[in-house]
Amino acid sequence: MATHAHPLLGWSSEAVVLDCDGTLMDSERHWQVARNRAFREFGLTPPPGFADRAKGVYYADCGRLMAEETHKPELADDLARCLLEHFLSLVADDPATMPGAVEFVRILAGRLPLAVASNCPREVVEESLSRAGLLRHFAHVVVPTQVPGSSVLRAVPDGSDPAVPEAVRPKPWPDVYATAARLCGTEPERALAVEDSLTGIEAARRAGLRVLGVGPRPSREDASRADLWVTALHSPELLAWARQQGPRQTGTPTT
Repeated sequence: MATHAHPLLGWSSEAVVLDCDGTLMDSERHWQVARNRAFREFGLTPPPGFADRAKGVYYADCGRLMAEETHKPELADDLARCLLEHFLSLVADDPATMPGAVEFVRILAGRLPLAVASNCPREVVEESLSRAGLLRHFAHVVVPTQVPGSSVLRAVPDGSDPAVPEAVRPKPWPDVYATAARLCGTEPERALAVEDSLTGIEAARRAGLRVLGVGPRPSREDASRADLWVTALHSPELLAWARQQGPRQTGTPTT
C-alpha cells in the first residue's frame, strides 16, 4: 500500500513515543554482537534464529532466553550480566543514529510532546541520545524497573519524571508505552508509537497507541501488526506528516 494514501498519515497525534534501539539509535547491531560474545564467553553456541527471537527483548529476559535455549537455565543471571556488560562497552565506543532519526525528531520537537519508551537501561538510553544531540528533545524517558534476573520490580530514580510508577514491566508488557503517553499528557489512543521490533509493537498495541513500524519490512503478517510500516524515518511522506502536526500545547522538554 502506498504510504501517501494511508489513513495514519492523515491523522493528528497528540504525542509521539519512540523506541530507542533500532529506531532512534543504531544499536541493535551492538546487542547482536554482545549476545554472540556472551554465548562464546560461556562456551555456548547461539541456537539457529536466535537473533530474530531476541530482537527488542529486555536484556534480563534475553539472558534467561539464552540460558533456556542452550539448556543451561542455571546461567540465566550470569548471561544477562555478561550481555549487558558487552553491550555497554560497544555502545560507548560507537553510538550512531538510525537514518532519518535526527531530522524526524527535530521536526516533531517543536510541535508535539515527545518521549522515549525503551527496554534498555536508563543510563544507556540517556547517554546514547545525549551523544547524538537528541536527548534535549524528549520530555520523558521511560524504561523498565525490573531487577535483572528477578520477577521483583523496584522504582528506579528518575529526577525528571517523579510520576513514573514503581512497577514498569519491560516490553512486550504495555507499561513503558502507557506510562510515556500519560506523562506526555494524553490518552494512549491519541499517541503514536514508533518501533522497529515486533516485541515493541506488541507492547505499544497492548497499551492502545497507534503504531508506526520502521526498518526492513518483515513478512506481511508481521508488518500488519503496525498501522503503517516505513523503511526509514526520512520517508518523504512521514516527514511531511511530521511537519503538519500542530504546535506544542503542553510542556517543554527537559534535558
